[in-house]
Formats: sequence, structure tokens, C-alpha cells
Amino acid sequence: MKKITVLLADDHQLVRHGLKSLFNQTQDIEVIGDVDSGEAAIEFTRLHHPDVILMDLRMPGIGGLKATQQITKDHPESRVLVVSSCDKEPFPSSLLEAGAMGFLAKGGSNDEMLDAVRSVAAGIEYLSPEMAKAINVNRLDNVDGSPFSALSAEELRVALMLIAGEKGQIIAEKMYIDPKMVSTYRSRIHTKLQVQTDVALALLAVRYGLVDNISIQRKE
Repeated sequence: MKKITVLLADDHQLVRHGLKSLFNQTQDIEVIGDVDSGEAAIEFTRLHHPDVILMDLRMPGIGGLKATQQITKDHPESRVLVVSSCDKEPFPSSLLEAGAMGFLAKGGSNDEMLDAVRSVAAGIEYLSPEMAKAINVNRLDNVDGSPFSALSAEELRVALMLIAGEKGQIIAEKMYIDPKMVSTYRSRIHTKLQVQTDVALALLAVRYGLVDNISIQRKE
């Protein structure tokens, strides 16, 4: 029996270790590598062509979303399954549009993780019933949909970092861009979402379920 080969892309070593332990208990799934950045995931995929890539979103450098776009463009035979705590729209829709074969929220069960990997490896898109419903509602009803859907993938990533209280210099370092570009992104985001400040941006994100009140209060 040919095993499903998996690459783990997550910047938390404990997460990678836990997933390795889970897959080591199976007969049909084999972890052939683990990396801690989007760039490393792209390079590993180019060299080894794993069947499935478990991709985290928030990693140093270009991050998981950009890496997903690059990998699915250059190596469509390697399927990307995103595993992230960002399970609110418009993230799942953006990831599927970027080429990901599935989206799995962190905190799910081991059985769900195994089912997701096996489905994606077989070429079957995987979404939990709750996630599928949220995406369908968002796509079919633009009036009630999230205004964050108007943002590009890069703008959405910057918006989340601004909401989390990240400074412009830190955002620039994480995205490998000039600090002046962060100001440009911020201006575009504010204009598209019709907000004047980052606080208003954060409140809008809470309103549409992209983040929760607790996470913002902790940053303050």
C-alpha cells in the first residue's frame, strides 16, 4: 500500500511534533518533512513533491497564504490543507481561491485531521459542515457577507496583524517589505473598509467574527 506523504509547515515545533506523533500511529500516512516558514514549504515541495502539505497561515516571511498560492500554481499535484485558528470568513474562501484543497480549524479532533488528510490526498475538497455552510452563505449573500472579502490576500494579512497590535516595523519584517509599504497597506485597508483608525478596524473585525473581543482586550 502506497502511503500518503505529508509535509508539515508550522512555525511551532510542538505543533509539528504533535502531528508527527498522530500520523506515526497510522498505517497509510507518512510525514516526510517539517518546516517552519512558507519559503521552506515551497522549497521542500519543489524537491520532494509531498502528496499533502499541512499549512499554517501565520508563519514568518511570506506566510502560509502566499506559500499556498505559489505551491498550488507550480506543483498542483501536491495538495494543500490549511490548518489554522483563523476559521472565520473571508479566510476560508480566500484560501480555497488560492488553491487550497481544504481548511481545518485548529482544535479539531484527531479523527477529523486524519479524515481531512485522506480526503485531500484523494483529490476531495475538505471542509467541516460548519465551515462549508459559512462559505456558502458568504458567497450567496454579498449583502450580509464580510466586508473583509474586499481585501486582497496581502491586505487581509496586514489587517490581522494591525488588529493584533503589531507595529509597522514588525509587520514589514514579517512580510519582507519596506516599512513605508505597511503605511500604504494600512491606508488601502482603511479606505476599503471605510474606517479611520486601527481601533475601528479591530471593532469591525469583532463585528464580523474575524476575531473575538477577548483577543483584542488582551492586546490592549
